[in-house]
Amino acid sequence: MSFAQRILDFNRRLQPDWKLPGHVELLYPYEEEETWRAMEAFYRKYYEDESSRVAIFGINPGRFGAGVTGVPFTDPIRLETECGIENDFKKKPELSSDFVYRIVNSWGSPSEFYRRFYITSLCPLGFTKDGKNYNYYDDKKLERAVEPHIIDNIRAQIGLGVSDQVALCMGQGQNMKYFERLNQEHGFFRQVLPLPHPRWVMQYRRKRLREFVGLYLEKLRQAAELVEG
Repeated sequence: MSFAQRILDFNRRLQPDWKLPGHVELLYPYEEEETWRAMEAFYRKYYEDESSRVAIFGINPGRFGAGVTGVPFTDPIRLETECGIENDFKKKPELSSDFVYRIVNSWGSPSEFYRRFYITSLCPLGFTKDGKNYNYYDDKKLERAVEPHIIDNIRAQIGLGVSDQVALCMGQGQNMKYFERLNQEHGFFRQVLPLPHPRWVMQYRRKRLREFVGLYLEKLRQAAELVEG
């Protein structure tokens, strides 16, 4: 079974039956036919093999990226212009996707990048509160409610075929702190390397964009070298 098929099978098993605090809504894009069409086209294009990858974990899907396309950090615009996958989604840009595809293209191309790396999230489904993106760690009640899903998700991602030698974590503050705790408790990866979150870079450090692209490339190369031994 290919890496692509394992990803798609995992996403099909995700169900919108999570018990959440009353003020939080679950972001579940997998009921949409266009999401499945786009997502399947993406994974068949870049992951139709059995090669291992290095996993890069974000926080949880957002409304304008994976919450629409089903592909982490890939908004409808980049899905079409960078990945060559036409889609009928509203072409609304997403800041994190903008940054990530600067990294992807700086690595060489989407084909070269996705041959080595696999982007996912600690929490496989996202959340909204009052119509805005909400992170799993923004609310301790939410964090406690979804932790079993996060643990199961990390195990499942390793089962897809990613290396357990090293992973990267987008979000070097709360997301990294939480990931490190779980990794110490469960021993998922030998090492987790922190990365600044793409949205933080684009919102607060945009004048230093070249510097942060360089930092990402350095960490990606470090992770690839660790896997190669």
